[in-house]
Amino acid sequence: MEILEDYTGAVVPGGAAQRRVLPALSITKVSVGPMDNNAYLLVCPDTGEALLIDAANDAERLMDLLGHGPDRPDLRTIVTTHRHADHWQALGALAGATGARTVAHPIDAPQLPVPPDRLVDHGDTVTVGEVELDVIHLRGHTPGSIALLYRDPDGTPHLFTGDSLFPGGPGRTTNPADFAGLMNDLTVRVFGELPDETWFYPGHGNDSTLGAERPHLEEWRARGW
Repeated sequence: MEILEDYTGAVVPGGAAQRRVLPALSITKVSVGPMDNNAYLLVCPDTGEALLIDAANDAERLMDLLGHGPDRPDLRTIVTTHRHADHWQALGALAGATGARTVAHPIDAPQLPVPPDRLVDHGDTVTVGEVELDVIHLRGHTPGSIALLYRDPDGTPHLFTGDSLFPGGPGRTTNPADFAGLMNDLTVRVFGELPDETWFYPGHGNDSTLGAERPHLEEWRARGW
């Protein structure tokens, strides 16, 4: 698989992956499957350990992302951001092929094809090598949706939002109560806690920053579900 080192966050199905290299973590983004799902491979360079966010589809393509040589990263963990089927089509194959432990929120876990090895909730942490990621529970798109936050000590925060936050608004909800819950969690747990320079990586499409989206919070709330 071709991996471009000039990271923009814009990837397309069947196209090249893109890699962003931070001092203590590399982030590689690839689009998989017919619904243009993003999968993110996080690698700790000091240990060679890797974590995959959403084994969404196309297990062979995700294995190619890992590589096949002796120096390929060791996939230790697969985190599923939420229970919707387009985010876990390759979960069983990847977990089986690599022995990686699987992680999800307990509310969404019963609808996953692989029972999670570890259940996480708001305020927990997940590690990849020497790097720690904070778990943020964002209720609304699904009851057990989670985001992962990397607080880069040498730069800006990096937030992986699943389908809870996109450029242009929150993820889809099916009733006013779920929409209000998601907007409240985004307002308090994301925009209320993190700076404008926070770069976020959604489950589909291009990336954005909180600063680019923050001026539209009230517009989103008024728009409703």
